[in-house]
Amino acid sequence: MRVKYHTRGIVLARLHSGEANSTIVLLTPDVGLVYARAQGVRKSGAKLAPALGTLAENTCILVRGKEGWRITGAVLEDDWFSKLPSFETRSRAARISSLVARLVVGEERDHALYPIIISFLKALATLPEESHESIEILAALRILTVLGLDIGEVPIDDPLFGSDLLATIQRDRVKYIARINNGIAASGL
Repeated sequence: MRVKYHTRGIVLARLHSGEANSTIVLLTPDVGLVYARAQGVRKSGAKLAPALGTLAENTCILVRGKEGWRITGAVLEDDWFSKLPSFETRSRAARISSLVARLVVGEERDHALYPIIISFLKALATLPEESHESIEILAALRILTVLGLDIGEVPIDDPLFGSDLLATIQRDRVKYIARINNGIAASGL
């Protein structure tokens, strides 16, 4: 008998496979980053489709089989894609999602990644657009630090994306962008 994992997750990407199936890149706080197959999700009227859209936060049921993970159920909790105000903001979210999917190897179970992504999306949805560049830089820096690809100090504030912290990031943005580029280069990808 296969074990079912009930967990919360956020869809970082959705890759088409076959005529009606998709492979979902899902970041969860419990299992980590998983590539899970969702059958029939691209069919018209598919029950799981709203919960498995890009940047959808959901509660899902994952089953681990001999061929990998499958999603057998999902309920939409929050649709971050629709909350992001502009194309540029969505592009920022896509770059960070892509960074996580690219840098996390295997099923990374670091519990810090999920809250970083959720806080990042909340900040993009609620804070003014002039601070979005700083939000993206800070999110990328935190992800690299969690994955061990940056050894510098990451400014800490509560909340994770406070206005004083974002002003500091904007003031020293060139230095932080160089650190991000060095961290990505250090990953070898």
